[in-house]
This record gives sequence, C-alpha cells and structure tokens, in this order.
Amino acid sequence: MAPPNLFPFLLLLLLSLSVTAHDYRQALSKAILFFEGQRSGFLPQDQRMQWRANSGLGDGWTYNIDLTGGYYDAGDNVKFGFPMAFTTTMLSWSVIEFGDMMPPDEHRNALVAIRWATDYLLKTVSQPNRIFVQVGDPISDHNCWERPEDMDTRRTVYAVDAPNPASDVAGETAAALAASSMAFRSSDPAYSETLLRNAVKAFQLADNYRGAYSDNADVRDGVCPYYCDFDGYQDELLWGAAWLRRATQDDNFLNYIQSNGKTLGAEENINEFGWDNKHAGLNVLVSKEVLEGNELSLDSYKTSAESFLCTLIPETSSSHIEYTPGGLIYRPGGSNLQHATSIAFLQLVYANYLSRTSQTINCGNIYVNAQTLRQLAKKQVDYILGDNPMGMSYMVGYGNKYPQRIHHRGSSLPSIKDHPQVIACKEGSIYFNSSNPNPNVLVGAIVGGPGEDDLYEDDRADFRKSEPTTYINAPFVGILAYFVANPNP
Repeated sequence: MAPPNLFPFLLLLLLSLSVTAHDYRQALSKAILFFEGQRSGFLPQDQRMQWRANSGLGDGWTYNIDLTGGYYDAGDNVKFGFPMAFTTTMLSWSVIEFGDMMPPDEHRNALVAIRWATDYLLKTVSQPNRIFVQVGDPISDHNCWERPEDMDTRRTVYAVDAPNPASDVAGETAAALAASSMAFRSSDPAYSETLLRNAVKAFQLADNYRGAYSDNADVRDGVCPYYCDFDGYQDELLWGAAWLRRATQDDNFLNYIQSNGKTLGAEENINEFGWDNKHAGLNVLVSKEVLEGNELSLDSYKTSAESFLCTLIPETSSSHIEYTPGGLIYRPGGSNLQHATSIAFLQLVYANYLSRTSQTINCGNIYVNAQTLRQLAKKQVDYILGDNPMGMSYMVGYGNKYPQRIHHRGSSLPSIKDHPQVIACKEGSIYFNSSNPNPNVLVGAIVGGPGEDDLYEDDRADFRKSEPTTYINAPFVGILAYFVANPNP
C-alpha cells in the first residue's frame, strides 16, 4: 500500500494521464488553413479549401477602385475593416513572437494568411486622406443565407474622408501594417518596406483627425451594431504608435506613447483585449521595452499589464475573472472563445518576456513566474481542443468530436463545385434550418464556444456559440506554435 502522502501525487498523475495528449502541430496547421475558407476575391491555384471559389470580384466598383480580396470576418459575407485589421495584427504578432517555433511549412502558410489580408489593407489606405472601412451592406447580407460565390446583395463601400475621423480603424490598420512589416522583414524586404510606409500613413490619418469611425453618419448604419466602436478610439492610437515604435525603433513613437498615455486613457479598461479594446494587449506589447530594454519611462504600461495578468490567477488577492466549472475563461456577450484565445496569447507573450529577463510578477500575496502563465494558457488551449466537460473539440475538423452545424453560410450550403446552380437569397433558408451537419467542413474554424455552464448545443441558429471568427483563430496560431515546440511547459 502506498504511503498516504503519495495519494495526492498519484491522483494528479492519473488525472494527467486521463487527459488526451494533443497534436498541436496538426491543430496549428488547421488553425491557419481556416483562413483560406474565409477568403474573398479571386482564389489562387494553390487554394487548399477546395469547396470555396471566387467571390466579391466587383468589390470597390462604386468608387472605381479595386477592393477585392481580404477576409469575411465570420459566417457572413461582409468585409468589416476593423476586425480584419485586428486579425492581421494578431496573426502578425503570432509570427513575430512564435514564428521561429513553427514548422517551416506552417510559417510559410501563416505568412500567406497575413498577406491575403495586408494586400487588401494596403488598398484601403491607397487614396490620400481616405480610408475604406467596409465592403458589403450587412443588413441585406444578414437577410440572406447564401454562398459568397452567389452573392447578389448590395456590396456597399463604406469610406471615411478626412476631416471626418476614423482613428480606430486607421489606428488598427497602422498596427496591422507595422506588425506585418516585421513578419515579412526577412522573407520579403521590399514588401515589408511598403507595409511600413503605409503604416505610417495610416497612423497619421488616425492621429490628425481624431474620433471614432462609427460616429460618422454615413458609415454608422453599416458598421453598427456589428463592429461599432464601443470603447473609444484612443486605445487604437496608442496601439498603432506602439507597433510603429516596435517596427521602426523611432523615438518619435516612443515619445508619443510616453506623453499620450494619460490623456488617451492608457490606464483605463486595462483588463480587456479584443477587436474593440486594445488596452491589455497594448500594455503587454509596451512592457517588452521595460523588461528587456529597461525603458523605465514606460513603467506604467508594465504595471497595468501585470495588474491584468494577476486578475487571471485564482490564487491571487486581485483575482476577479470568471471561469466556467470546466476551467474556461468566460466573459458574457457571445463568441466567448475570442477572450480565451486572446488572453492565453498575452499570457504566453508576457511569459516570454519574463523568462528572457528572469523576472516574476508580484501579485500581492504571491509571485507569478513564466511557467505559471504558460500552464494557465495551456489549460485554455487544451480545453478548446477537447479537454472539457463536453469532451468536444471546439476546432472544426480536429479530434473525433467537433461542431457539425456551425453558423457559416459557405460551410452550411452545398459547395458551388457540387451544386453549380445559383442558390438565391431565401433559397438557402432550408439549409440554415436543416438539422443535418454542414456539407463543407471549415477545417480549423474555432467556434464561439460553450456557455458559462460549459454546455454547447451545436445549433447553427445560435450564432453566439456556433459562429467562427477570424479574430478567435488569429491569436490561437501563435499559441499553438508555442506548444508545438513546448508541449509540456
């Protein structure tokens, strides 16, 4: 009989053995492949998601500009610039921070996924004092259930012309182009330079004409309530400047972050990070200069970053984040897995900064090290990949059990390759209402995820749970790259 003090150890061992060992490399490959299913425009010969075809080939014609390409944000056929730019920033940050941990073929695929977005974003800032923020009328689009290849809804182009403001979208576009310039610096220096030059231009537009894009009357009805700027534009100005500082090492951007932190609310809403609120990501990003470069003038950003990270740790006195009974980070409002992937990403990035400098975080009653942050992130990843009360992977096409009825037009309707006849706006309703699994597997898509009770009903109509988005997947690419190289932190 084992001594009594061994029982807790044996129990932990049994629990660890009962959890599936995940194939992070396969998951990484699929997480990147997902983006091919979201492509708009003219698809290339090497398109791997074969059930998709060309779509949106006339985008931009009302302005006599080519606005083809880019990504549909989720399960609809609209190109929303705000979340697309954020997706691009996060894909780029994934490559910058964890690219050297990716197998070479997946590193290449990740760059292809970034470029599909950046080629489009460059078009959106190609005209002086104007930014194109969206293509597609969401009301007519959401009124139909049709394949992107059949689209006959209004492809309205939404543009903001100075002096009208679009600091949020332009600031995020600046961040995306600056970050992606770093991702391409070694493989395509000329393209990297183009991205950086346009990042500066986008930031100048954001900073010179300050305000939220959704405050413009001619844009508001198209972008709200879907991707309204709910949290203000100030964080995108700091975020764009921070990425330009990282990409250029120009002291002008360092001075901007130093001198505008207070006035632009850098210390407000510090526990949020996503397509609308950049604060936690901004603080983690800027903390690198404090931790690794000893830039003490930015210490307030590091303080805010560590305050946020302490709230995620149940044992700390400042803990106040909600977890489901199964251990998933939970925030109300739908598409919850966007919070799990973006927060886990920040934990891994900050862990990298800590481990390079052999530092810890003082969370009041305990000190937290890089290993703790990595273990917390791994719990979120493994939950998403199947270690949860439903025993279900929330990544489509990964594992033996995953969502079959995702809220996604292209996936749920017969492929144009199998059913070349047009399926008109309302003709798609029978597929939306069907209880059958989607005919086209959107491999790698991560859905919105379960509720606060860990339950998931696999219901196409419940878009808050069953709809995938590009910005759920983007940070997950970096996370998975880390765990490919370090499966047991």
